[in-house]
Amino acid sequence: MARVCLERVARKFESTTAVEEISFEIPDGEFWVLVGPSGCGKSTILRMIAGLDAPTTGNLYIGDRLVNQVPARQRDVAMVFQNYALYPHMTVAENLGFGLQMRQADAATIQAQVQSVAKSLDIAHLLQRKPKQLSGGQQQRVALGRAIARSPQVFLLDEPLSNLDAQLRDETRAELKQLHQRIGITTIYVTHDQMEAMTLADKIVVLSRGQIQQIGSPQQIYNQPVNRMVACFLGHPPMNLLQAVYDAGSFYIQGQRLPCPARLIPLLNSAQGHSFDLGIRPEYLQVISSSEPDQTTATLETIAQLVEPLGRENMLRVVLPNSDQILNLTTKTEIYPQIGDRLTLGFDLNALLVFDASTGAIVR
Repeated sequence: MARVCLERVARKFESTTAVEEISFEIPDGEFWVLVGPSGCGKSTILRMIAGLDAPTTGNLYIGDRLVNQVPARQRDVAMVFQNYALYPHMTVAENLGFGLQMRQADAATIQAQVQSVAKSLDIAHLLQRKPKQLSGGQQQRVALGRAIARSPQVFLLDEPLSNLDAQLRDETRAELKQLHQRIGITTIYVTHDQMEAMTLADKIVVLSRGQIQQIGSPQQIYNQPVNRMVACFLGHPPMNLLQAVYDAGSFYIQGQRLPCPARLIPLLNSAQGHSFDLGIRPEYLQVISSSEPDQTTATLETIAQLVEPLGRENMLRVVLPNSDQILNLTTKTEIYPQIGDRLTLGFDLNALLVFDASTGAIVR
């Protein structure tokens, strides 16, 4: 196992900058997730760590060794690709032991390691099968097992669950987390799926357009986002955003007045007439009776636009009157309004996040 350190690393392809100068250090044994929209540079970062791409500038360390000029095969890292990349003519056992064979390990060592890994991943009964005889989930386990069998210093995973169906993805994600807890190999995982990032990571690196937006624990990223992009990217359903104008201690949204959180008023003294985006997560919103205004600190008048039953709860989409500003929230199953019904939404004002409309930076 080893730490991974990037110092002002950048990657350019001719006139295109895929990754700006980025720096971070992953401590030995931790599980970090690189997350962001397509094209943000996360897979390019993984490929530079693996040695498949070279940094244009900056330094990359694995352990205490500078590896900028070290070939991929000498970096002691193992990578699992999105398409599994199993050798179709080999059995599962041969796939699992291939990395050890390339290192010229003796037959007894290879057999013992293959049996150990296969047992830990519950694929021992598949050792004599070929990849084409396996399901997608079984192929994914073999790909993981082949990487683990090498006992690498660093484990790299590039969207390894994206080809699985929803139920199998959930099961494999849980198994992957348990596996890391057992073996403790430094792991870097790339995904665009915020659910995978939140459930797997010790730390999350949020990327956009080749730049790091924020690094932190899942809880920090979710509860204390540094900007609008981070706040909206993590969370399902995503954060609601409302366009508002600030004036004298209040926000005005399509004619509705919303008090400004008291903690922010001193920061907005010079922002009269300025535009802001107000963020509120769906779980903080609730449908209340207009005769019970004391239940919450703040309210918004809305109109029901869509109801989606989800079993134990309903997903509700509402719109502000005379506007196209939409809010999503979850409700109890007994709350099932008709399309066009007027609803009062209430929420704790302290849950409101305020972003500068032009820069996206959070006000705090």
